[in-house]
Amino acid sequence: MFHVKHKALGPVFTIANQKGGVGKTTTCINLAASLAALNKRVLIIDFDPQGNATSGLGVEKVKNQRGSYHVLINKVALADVVVETECEDLYLIPASMDLAGAEVELVGVDKREYVLNQAMAAYTGEPFDYVLIDCPPALNLLTINALTASDHLLITLQAEFYALEGLTQLIDTVRRIKTSLNPMLKMHGILLTMVGHNNLARQVEKEVRDYFGQQVYTNMIPRNIRLSEAPSFGVPVMYHDIHSSGAQAYLKVAQELMHRIDVG
Repeated sequence: MFHVKHKALGPVFTIANQKGGVGKTTTCINLAASLAALNKRVLIIDFDPQGNATSGLGVEKVKNQRGSYHVLINKVALADVVVETECEDLYLIPASMDLAGAEVELVGVDKREYVLNQAMAAYTGEPFDYVLIDCPPALNLLTINALTASDHLLITLQAEFYALEGLTQLIDTVRRIKTSLNPMLKMHGILLTMVGHNNLARQVEKEVRDYFGQQVYTNMIPRNIRLSEAPSFGVPVMYHDIHSSGAQAYLKVAQELMHRIDVG
């Protein structure tokens, strides 16, 4: 069994890195909001048991709230768990507190790596232009489900001394998933996040660009206080301060993503 193309869901991106604190959820929320601001209909699937994408969009996490857990374990239809957010054209499949146990529950399931892919292939709701999946900081069964269901992988990489550490493991995992589970998966790109104005950040950027070349996004995300503040208000940064450097950076990244998709 291989990855099935989802006709009503169009390009699906997993945002991943097994390191925590590298801007995955921040990127998922703000990139999705930027795409929505560019007149695209966007869906975020919160696949992280911490549920930060859910709370960061102002959706309350409550016990037994239907979301990504119920799609995986209870075979609830994807269209039945999509919720609207305060942001126009931006929708969410929330993470509930139950998601933490999903990996254990999936162990005995037949074709367990394909559960999300099967749910997405069966989706019959309103179409989406882009789907972004926010993953936990681990190469676990949840992340493997996301990658098996995706067309593209976008890696967020913090501009810090240990940035490249562990990246080899992630890329190796992607190579194995591409071989055995999802031959359609593409390494879409690497986005540098939390970029400071110092020599270390410039050195890290040079190393990453020298090694990965065109796979690295031209645009980068700076360290920005407004980006840090926005989740406490339950909104993307552009709804918090559209003029901030963080908001403007994500708008540029969204435009670059669309361009990269168009040129193949």
